[in-house]
Amino acid sequence: MKRFVVTAWIAVMCLPVLSACWNQKELTDLAFVMAIGVDKGKDKKFNVSFQIVIPGNVSLMQGGGGQGLPIAIYSSSGDTLTAAARSVTKKVSRRLYYAHTNLIVFSEEIAKNGILNIMDALDRDPEFRTTTQMVIMRGTPAEVLVSSLANLDKLPVNKITKEIKATEAMLGENMQINIDDFLAGLVSDGIEPVVNGFRVTGDIEMAGKAEDLQNTKTKAILAADGLAVFKKGKLIGWIEHEKARGVVWILNKVKSTDVNINWNGKKKAISMVTIRTKTMVSAKVKKGKPVIQIAIEDEGWISEANTDVDLTNPKEIEKIDKLVEEEIKKQILTTVKEAQKMKSDIFGFGERVHRKDPKLWKKIKSNWDEHFAELEVNVKVDSYTRREGIRTNPYWKDLKQ
Repeated sequence: MKRFVVTAWIAVMCLPVLSACWNQKELTDLAFVMAIGVDKGKDKKFNVSFQIVIPGNVSLMQGGGGQGLPIAIYSSSGDTLTAAARSVTKKVSRRLYYAHTNLIVFSEEIAKNGILNIMDALDRDPEFRTTTQMVIMRGTPAEVLVSSLANLDKLPVNKITKEIKATEAMLGENMQINIDDFLAGLVSDGIEPVVNGFRVTGDIEMAGKAEDLQNTKTKAILAADGLAVFKKGKLIGWIEHEKARGVVWILNKVKSTDVNINWNGKKKAISMVTIRTKTMVSAKVKKGKPVIQIAIEDEGWISEANTDVDLTNPKEIEKIDKLVEEEIKKQILTTVKEAQKMKSDIFGFGERVHRKDPKLWKKIKSNWDEHFAELEVNVKVDSYTRREGIRTNPYWKDLKQ
């Protein structure tokens, strides 16, 4: 009898281990949402687009014999993001699954009106990853971006995320910004968030059409375009091109970029490509007012020298370094002035002031926008040429002779 009781007890103890998963979901019952687009609808509603992957077509494409499109787009509207997501189930035969969502797209119109009423749903849902990338669609609805197809990538959403990563690594005018990054800038004192912008140029009507992929040069071109500046959860303006690069530089997110300088009276004759860079931002108090110090250390190599210059001469290299330093400093100061016009501290200068002097910050915190607009910012750049490429002196010297 004792042996029976022991055996029964062991069997009972093993039941939890042998039991099945309580929330098991079959793959055939799930619709994997790869991207979400949010547009403004009628009667203050949201029009939400869902990019859903078609697994069968993607696997066929990987094997070289796929015929169908890799994605399907479904749209619905609602007073909230939750309502729109649940309403779309009337059109989809499977349960929407957000664990693989890599991109959330807001139209410019939605962003200008404010996205605070949308962000909570994205942050609260345990299934939705807050590492999802955020972008703002410029000039066209977010649905256009969500519906677009790509040549090089089987899943269109991968084109967007890889494009952001590539331009961050090579150009320095964009950077990866996810939901966590945006919310951190939104709720923190002394800093405002920025978001990557995207734009469709060319024949917008061809975006999302399979026949456009049959052209060697697509008619609808989708590309990263600037940084959206936010203030209190609303889009207030854009920073573009070299000014956008200045933002990335101040935030210490530049991995590589190019700096062009004039030489011998020729504009942009020499190109310096950054290989290593580090930005340090600090604050100090001068006569009762905060002052920001930006120090940049930059190392690069000369990728182009379209003029007669002696790259074996240390004095010439020193002159090049000084010109590069001046150019970087000019870009940084121009960027700061642009943000000061918008009165949006996207650099986190306020955070630095808070750390340096909490008492001063307590006094100016409520009116920081005005203080930021008049803030003294000093920039110091140290640039060093580490390599000149595989050629020492350019052939321009031989042509001159």
